[in-house]
Amino acid sequence: MLEIKALNLEVDGRPVLKDLNLTIEAGESHVLLGPNGSGKTSLLLGILGFPKYKVTGGSIIFKGEDITHLSTAKRVKLGMGIAFQHPPVIRGIKLGEMVNLCKGDTSQQVTQETRTLAKKLHFSDEFLERDVNAGFSGGEIKRSEIMQLMAQDPDFVMLDEPDSGVDIENMELIGDMIGELLHRRIRPSKRTASGLIITHLATITDYVEVDWAHVMLNGMIACSGNPDRIISEVMKGGYEKCVRECQETMDRI
Repeated sequence: MLEIKALNLEVDGRPVLKDLNLTIEAGESHVLLGPNGSGKTSLLLGILGFPKYKVTGGSIIFKGEDITHLSTAKRVKLGMGIAFQHPPVIRGIKLGEMVNLCKGDTSQQVTQETRTLAKKLHFSDEFLERDVNAGFSGGEIKRSEIMQLMAQDPDFVMLDEPDSGVDIENMELIGDMIGELLHRRIRPSKRTASGLIITHLATITDYVEVDWAHVMLNGMIACSGNPDRIISEVMKGGYEKCVRECQETMDRI
């Protein structure tokens, strides 16, 4: 699904990613952990092709096509989708209209399909008439982002800290919907959607099964492995200790 080769990325002339390599197969879901400022969000925005995030080396291959220099719009049309950690308020566009657009429907009237999807995310019909993210709580913003992704139904799903600032009740619902997006309810051989989830505290992995975990430090993926082991080591000793133990294990091998 996605292959990143020796990716170097800079923002405003400042290097943020250094020779980063990552492969995500079709049907796989990966979780990426790391301290603030390690480059996690920059990686997502670089994959999506935001102009501010300039590739200075390496390549991004998506479904066999080199997309390193494609526009964000073209990447989305190829099947990429993202839920932002801090999406903006969008005045003048109703949430229902936005969900319609994500489905490829330019109608300003909320469709029955959109209403049905909204109910799954515990949104009322009245909520769909509000401007996107205007006055939304933290949990409502997260559910709104997930609803838009579900309407889009991308092949590759990127989630930037879907568990930050979310209470238990919302987290259970969000985790359930992410699992649906990533085809986690069906046999691995039948899954076609893939995902990359950024998390700081790994709460999301209590609700969504993942196949691989990675730790990012200083703009590089420092170690990768079994999610339960990686997350356990991070929780016990922090990111740097986890990386050291991973490296020591590899040296023994």
